[in-house]
Amino acid sequence: MSSTVYIAGLGVISAIGNNVAEHLEAFEHEEAGMGDISMLDTIYRKKLPVAEVKLDNGHLAAITTLPADTSRTALLSLVAAKEALNDAAIPALDTLRTGFVSANTVGGMDRSEHFFIDFAKDDSKGKLRNVYDHECGCITELVADQLGIKDFLTTISTACSSSANAIFYAARLIKNDVLDVVIAGGTDALTKFTLNGFNTLMILDDEFCKPFDEHREGLNLGEGAGYLVLVSEKVAKILNKKPYCRLSGYNNSNDAYHQTASSPDGTGSYLAMKGALEKSGLNASDIDYINLHGTGTPNNDSAEGTAVKRIFDPNYPPMSSTKSFTGHTLGASGGIEAVFSVLAIKHGIIYPNLRFETRMSDLPFEPEKRFLKGQNINNVMSNSFGFGGNCTSLIFSGVSK
Repeated sequence: MSSTVYIAGLGVISAIGNNVAEHLEAFEHEEAGMGDISMLDTIYRKKLPVAEVKLDNGHLAAITTLPADTSRTALLSLVAAKEALNDAAIPALDTLRTGFVSANTVGGMDRSEHFFIDFAKDDSKGKLRNVYDHECGCITELVADQLGIKDFLTTISTACSSSANAIFYAARLIKNDVLDVVIAGGTDALTKFTLNGFNTLMILDDEFCKPFDEHREGLNLGEGAGYLVLVSEKVAKILNKKPYCRLSGYNNSNDAYHQTASSPDGTGSYLAMKGALEKSGLNASDIDYINLHGTGTPNNDSAEGTAVKRIFDPNYPPMSSTKSFTGHTLGASGGIEAVFSVLAIKHGIIYPNLRFETRMSDLPFEPEKRFLKGQNINNVMSNSFGFGGNCTSLIFSGVSK
């Protein structure tokens, strides 16, 4: 069994970049990815801002060598997962037990929506084989085939905590000697289904979102994918470079308060953070940065903020919501923000919470407004809280020099 799980590789694609390097540059220049809808065919163009990946399916297909009619969810997944695996550069990978644990919430919904446009008008039109990858699990299988992973694969779908749960499930597989290496994270593409659904809930902002601001009005939907390569102690010793860090703590909790709302007192958020700290053996004072879930909705930010106050008061570490850059990427958010958390340790950086102006009246703290370099970051907490009360916190910690 491996008592320690290390992070050996990173891969990410979102509205602010197509790889890790482009994301770091966007953060430093405080360049958000939100804008008018350009690729999704919807009545909400020019009405609701979103954070779209700047590559169309044709470009993504060319990069991945998959057919252009592949679901965008899978295309995004493969771009990020390949980057992570290449970054890890694990020697003799084919001799190791390797798994792929991937999360998503929409599956191939984009292909299904395209199919039903014609089918709804004439049920003799369209071929059902064009929507074979509608299911969430099919996306994982398609990408695993491209990566050549056959030892183990599974799909996690727990709303917005999906890929955070994928990461800590991967850690458990390594700790229990089931696998040596796991590519874990998640992916989601923008679809009409999600845009219409969140709009029906009345939690979308028609301006660029401002998480943790007193005058926040909602979230901006985004898309993308983010993956980590987790490895055992045995594999960490044969790497050609030092691991980025280790996954020291993780916890999933559910307050079962409501289908789509967080409990006002942040019970689920509190239990997730508290459990992750206990797992890591750290105290609240050891956390150097918190990547907040921070969607920008009144309910979420108030609940998460209340939980943060309960755990960290009166000494608060720097914190921010990177969704102010990427939008809320749903099932991909935990994976994308795990990548950001690891990069914070690697490069000693803290991300700004864009567009923040006014501290929330019920909280004694506020998020960081500037991009900070040269920081001593050793322990980072990353929060991912989903519908149905499914709350997960991860803690990443540095490795000795």
